[in-house]
Amino acid sequence: MKVTRRDVLAGAAAMAVAPAPVWAQSNTMTLVVPFPPGGSTDALARLLQAPLQTRLNRVVIIENKSGAAGSLGAAQVAKAAPDGSSWLVTFDSHAVIPTILEKPPVDVEKDLVPVLLVGTAPYVIAANADLPYKTFADVVAAAKAKPGSVKYASVGIGTLGHLAMTLLGSKAGVDLQHVPYRGGGPAMNDVIGGHVDLIAGSAALITPQLEGGKLRPIMQLGRERLPALKDVQTAIEAGFPDFETLAWWGVFAPKGTPADVTGKMAKEIREILSEPAASTKLRETQMMTLILAEGAEFNAFFTKQLNFWGKVVRDNNIRA
Repeated sequence: MKVTRRDVLAGAAAMAVAPAPVWAQSNTMTLVVPFPPGGSTDALARLLQAPLQTRLNRVVIIENKSGAAGSLGAAQVAKAAPDGSSWLVTFDSHAVIPTILEKPPVDVEKDLVPVLLVGTAPYVIAANADLPYKTFADVVAAAKAKPGSVKYASVGIGTLGHLAMTLLGSKAGVDLQHVPYRGGGPAMNDVIGGHVDLIAGSAALITPQLEGGKLRPIMQLGRERLPALKDVQTAIEAGFPDFETLAWWGVFAPKGTPADVTGKMAKEIREILSEPAASTKLRETQMMTLILAEGAEFNAFFTKQLNFWGKVVRDNNIRA
């Protein structure tokens, strides 16, 4: 088939007028964080705010809409227009909403679209340094010697710290007493103060508190040891095969948001966070490993999280 100059020009013209992503007519974009200011998800949103404004030439607003295990903020985004004006920047507890709440205000599988899995970081179990626990085996031994005596803190009922400890206790055959808190600060204060024995939290919460010597890490829940915790065994090394608990951060959009819009947003965030300054900050402050996976890959990860932790919630009849 002969290709003429007219054909070439026609093709070029078609490419030149190919439609750009259809964003909202409003020049304002909102990043909804379903937790209070100051946490890791809020920090991620604020890291994205200025670069997104520059790249997209839009005003980017961060709205902290906390409550009900993060479901209120998620529901707000789910009800927003699917036009790129509203995005959910959330945390691992998002995968527990369907099972931890009796009547969740949002269906996280049907009402929201996974846009980008930003990254992951392992959970860590640490003890008050004045206690004799040096490994998780020491905790198990103490719990078996005096059932109900070992208490651990988490940042709330149904959080992955709570669920991980519930599962570990079940696998070890011991009863570990859960003491839930409304946030990492109060939980950490009571562990350091000696009111609670242990804390199960993200590496970002635990590691900054280790330098003072009042807290001792006893086990990390990633598959491999973090460089910052190179002398602390993983749960797998401690005799819990294939056991892994990861904090994760992700971005979602309302159902029906056009694929070209979600794809554009994923591309912009991926490029922003791939910059050395941003990636270094997330690694140092959140102990985060960047994943930057979108589409089917993020959806598969999210579905696995939903299924795994949903079973733990149901098996142990846990309710927020």
